[in-house]
Amino acid sequence: MCPDSGVPAPPDDAVVGDAREVMSSGDIARALRRIAHELLEHNKGADDLVLLGIPSRGVGLARRLGALVEQIEGTTVPTGALDVTMYRDDLRGRPTRAPHPTTIPESGIDGRTVVLVDDVLYSGRTVRAALDALADYGRPRAVRLAVLVDRGHRELPIRADHVGKNLPTAHAERVRVRLTEHDDVEDSVAITGGGR
Repeated sequence: MCPDSGVPAPPDDAVVGDAREVMSSGDIARALRRIAHELLEHNKGADDLVLLGIPSRGVGLARRLGALVEQIEGTTVPTGALDVTMYRDDLRGRPTRAPHPTTIPESGIDGRTVVLVDDVLYSGRTVRAALDALADYGRPRAVRLAVLVDRGHRELPIRADHVGKNLPTAHAERVRVRLTEHDDVEDSVAITGGGR
């Protein structure tokens, strides 16, 4: 229920009537291509890269980045998923969420550059949980963070290395990322809420 209204809250990934689109499908494609180039430039190639998406939409973004790196460099980048559900520090205050599978590529992560991929960077708590989860699977040489949207309002000292779009928002607003493979609609990023 929405607080003080008695009306059922919309599903967590619903876009309500006051949505304002800030990234189209084309914008998202261009941002991901730029991030793929940045990853290769910063890493001096793709040799030791591993891309791990944070469920749910981070997994699809990691796969897309992997495909783009392969197009650009001609090298397949190991890609997987890193679930952080049981590492979160806010489990008691949030609705129950079923864990997603974690899939670490066969090559592992020891001594490699791991790029954590997520859709939206907000407080930093999801990334902190991802760093804790990652430690259970090995010791990377370096860990980097790539996000489609950085909306600000950090609560922890965490910064993305690669950002598709910096999007200043109010606390009351929500950023909604829609991806074809997850939501079965055209890719988009929209802002909802905040009295707009």
